[in-house]
Amino acid sequence: MAERLTERDWQIIIAVDRVRLLTGSQIERVAFPDLTGRSRSVVRWRVLKRLVDWRVLTSLGRRIGGTERGSSGAAYALDSVGQALLKLRNDRQSRGQSRRPGLPGERFIRHVLGVSELFVGLVEAARDGQFALADYRAEPAAWVVDGLGGWLKPDAFLSLSAGDVTDDWFAEIDLDTEHIPTLKRKVETYVDFFQRGQLGANGIMPRVLFVVPDEQRHTAVLAMLNQCSPPVNTLVHVAVADETVAYLTRILRE
Repeated sequence: MAERLTERDWQIIIAVDRVRLLTGSQIERVAFPDLTGRSRSVVRWRVLKRLVDWRVLTSLGRRIGGTERGSSGAAYALDSVGQALLKLRNDRQSRGQSRRPGLPGERFIRHVLGVSELFVGLVEAARDGQFALADYRAEPAAWVVDGLGGWLKPDAFLSLSAGDVTDDWFAEIDLDTEHIPTLKRKVETYVDFFQRGQLGANGIMPRVLFVVPDEQRHTAVLAMLNQCSPPVNTLVHVAVADETVAYLTRILRE
């Protein structure tokens, strides 16, 4: 099977493994940038069908909001063969058993796909030359030890670079499903982590970005942050989902 996979197949497998779930349209944006028009969706459908037939990927078999139809709106995860292929590629001595993923709940899917959407947007911007995407890790790979015997658990860790400048970020994807006091407790966790001198993956303290779904939530989260004491005003940022890549790009160039 490994010998039958194309370079694009591997690109899809690695991307899905990185963020756990990708929709068909997200996979199209990551792995089919050289195609345009109807040919792009047709080729994407053929490739995904082949990978599902081979049990490299599995479709969750449901649309995830929006207006997209069929394979473009379905979410895909690594199936048992895809997991085994990655083990073969990364560690030929691995003997762990690969299992078909179960069907997660709707809220979990939406949250994970929010993390995936940030990744896809950054891949597209990096492809356009706005910056280099040096690293992107979704949870649990994004987690770091908190210095208290536990873990700091951001939804994602990302590192962007342009010239001699590199920005590291912890990202929290907010779907407006948690109360503001819950978000404030998350902020306090990051502030405590920072004040105790803890560091991220690259030996520095990443800034923290809350990605929110709309302007109303943006206003509410900003109001909460404005009530917090320093260093919240420099450590913690908030951006609307559709504007997040542009926001990160602007901060990187300041």
